Amino acid sequence: MKLRTIARHLKEGLKNVGRNGWMTFASVSAVTVTLLLLGVFLVVMLNINNFGRNLEEDVEIKVYVDLTATDEQLRELGETIRDIPGVSQLRYSSKDEELKNLINSLGDQGKAWSMFEQENPLYNAYFVKTSDPRKTSKVAERLKTLDFVSEVKYGEAEIKRLFKVVDISRNVGMALVLGLSFTAMFLISNTIKITIFARRREIEIMKLVGATNWFIRWPFVIEGLLLGVFGAVTPIALIYWGYSYAYDTVSPMIDSSFIRLLPTEPFIYKIAGVLILIGALIGMWGSTMSIRKFLKV
Repeated sequence: MKLRTIARHLKEGLKNVGRNGWMTFASVSAVTVTLLLLGVFLVVMLNINNFGRNLEEDVEIKVYVDLTATDEQLRELGETIRDIPGVSQLRYSSKDEELKNLINSLGDQGKAWSMFEQENPLYNAYFVKTSDPRKTSKVAERLKTLDFVSEVKYGEAEIKRLFKVVDISRNVGMALVLGLSFTAMFLISNTIKITIFARRREIEIMKLVGATNWFIRWPFVIEGLLLGVFGAVTPIALIYWGYSYAYDTVSPMIDSSFIRLLPTEPFIYKIAGVLILIGALIGMWGSTMSIRKFLKV
C-alpha cells in the first residue's frame, strides 16, 4: 500500500469520527461503559489472584526433629532435606528459639513457659518451603520417611481447601472476564454497525465507481480503532483515580504478608495498556465485521 494511500485512509478515518457527531458519541459511550466494567473486573480478579499466589507462597512444612538426634545427625538431616527434589527454602529453628517464639506469641500468658528454659521440652525444627506449593503434600510425605523425623506438620486439610478455593476463584474469574469481553465485542460491534448503516449509500456509490473492498474498508477500520482508543480513555482515568484512592486508603489498614493490594504503579499502567489494546482490537473487529454486508453490491 502506498504512503499516500495510507495517509488518505487515516485522514478519512479521522474525518468520519468528527463528521458523525452523535453516532461517534454513541459508539464511544458503548466502548467506555463496557471497558469500564471490564477494567474494574480485571482489577478485582488480578488482586484476588495475587492474594491466592501469596497464600500459596506462604505454605510451609514444619519438620520436628527427634529429641534423640545428635548435632551431627541434625546437620545430616538438614542436608538430606535440602537435597529433596522440590525443596526451595530450608530454615532451622532450635528448640530454644522455638520456646522463645512461643513465649513472645502468647504475650503475658507466655511468661508461664519461662520455667521450661532450663529443661526445654520442645523440639528442634526445620521449616521447609517448596518451589511449587502444589508439591507440598508430596514433599511432606517424603520428609516423613527420613530418619530422626519425629513429626511433619503442614495443615494438609487446610492446604487442600486453600488450593481448591484458589483454583475455583481463578477459573470463575477467567470465565467472567471472557464472558464480559464477548459482551463488549457484541455491544460495540452493533453500535458501530449503526454508524456504518447510516452511511450505506456512500459505500454503495464508492463500490459502483470501482473502489475495491479494502479501499472502502480501511477508513472504517481506522475509525473503529480510534473509537476504541477514545472509549478507553475515560475508563483508564476513572480506574486510575479509584484504584489509587483505594490503595492509599486500604493498604495502611492491612497488616498481612499475603492480603495486600498490588501497587498502583506499574499495575494500573498494565491495565491501561490492556484496555487500550482491547478497545482498539474490538473497534477494528467491529468495523470489519459490520461493513461486510454493505460491500456486497
